[in-house]
Amino acid sequence: MSLSDLPNNLPIPEDDGAANHLSGLTLPSISLTATNDETVNLANFKGYCVIYIYPMTGRPDVALPDNWEAIPGARGCTPQSCSFRNHYQELQDLQANVYGLSTQDTVYQKEAKSRLHLPFELLSDDSFALKSALSLPTMSVEAMELYKRLTLITFDAEIKKVFYPVFPPDKNIDDVIFWLKEHQN
Repeated sequence: MSLSDLPNNLPIPEDDGAANHLSGLTLPSISLTATNDETVNLANFKGYCVIYIYPMTGRPDVALPDNWEAIPGARGCTPQSCSFRNHYQELQDLQANVYGLSTQDTVYQKEAKSRLHLPFELLSDDSFALKSALSLPTMSVEAMELYKRLTLITFDAEIKKVFYPVFPPDKNIDDVIFWLKEHQN
C-alpha cells in the first residue's frame, strides 16, 4: 500500500461542530518541540501562519492501525504534508509560515520530515497541550488518542480561519492558498 496515494472510496468526515469555537481565539503560550530541535512558542507567531494538524504520519515499515482507511478523516497525512511541501514556495510568497502538528514524538516526525523532504518544521504535541488549551477535536484509535484533521490560519497568533473537517486532505492546500490570497492586507 502506498502512503502517498489516496484510495477513491475513503469515507468523508462530517462536521461535528468540534472546531466551531476556534475562530477568533489566540494561540496559547505553549512551547512545542520542532523537528529542528528548537522550541516553538505558538503565542509568538507573527504575521500569517498555517498550522495543519493531522492524526499521524504513516511509515512504510510500520503497519497502520486496523481499519485505518475506514475511519473518516484518518487517511491522508502523507498526501496532505506533500501538498504543503509542493506549494511551500507559494505559501512563502504569500508571507505565510507553515507547520505540521501531530501527537507523534519528535523522533518519529524527524523521520517523516526527512523521508518526505519537507521544507518546513513539524511540531510535536505529544502531551496534548494544545488540545487542553483550545479544546481541539481528537479521536481514539487502538488505544491511541490522535488529533482529528484540521487546519488553522493565524495572524499574529490569532486564529483567523479554521478548515474542519479537512477532506480530501491533499486538496486542503488549495483552500488555504485561496483564503490567503483573499485576505492579504
